[in-house]
Amino acid sequence: MTDADVTALLQAWSGGEPGALDRLLPAVYRDLRRLAASRLRREQRGHTLQPTALVHEAVLRLMGQERLSFESRAHFLAVCAGLMRRVLIDHARRRRRIKRGGTLCRVDLAEDVGADGGRDVDLIALDRALDELSGLDADQARLVEMRFFAGLSTEETAEVLGVSARTVKRDWRSARAWLLQRLGPSPAPA
Repeated sequence: MTDADVTALLQAWSGGEPGALDRLLPAVYRDLRRLAASRLRREQRGHTLQPTALVHEAVLRLMGQERLSFESRAHFLAVCAGLMRRVLIDHARRRRRIKRGGTLCRVDLAEDVGADGGRDVDLIALDRALDELSGLDADQARLVEMRFFAGLSTEETAEVLGVSARTVKRDWRSARAWLLQRLGPSPAPA
């Protein structure tokens, strides 16, 4: 299915057309599953959420939203990435609460979102830092969410934000530097 077809389904669903969601989900499920798998690869080994569960929880939260409007497939994926972020944060908080301060959920804050290696970050600390960044610069916080949580490329992020790829690259470097500074020194390797 083309991006234009998906956009038409997104608009039909946003407009309340009966059956549009039933036609939309199979068209975007592979993208959502890839997004979830990418996010979970950055989590600690033994993470209890599976990509399918993360997708389903995000879709349930999406269906609970009112008056959504999507401009494109990339915009839809960015919104889903935000929902997956919330699911992962809620899951990490529940696990931490259950284990009374147990294992931290670690994620990679690499220069290239898909790169291996990089710096481990406590997911809950990252969430707090993103909330703080949002208070300073909501656009940069949204950009980080799209690049880091959605795994959108520079070009896809630029499309969703309505800015140039050059602006995305500049703001990504700035936001990433701020987050790295805010989150403090990385832990020593074990």
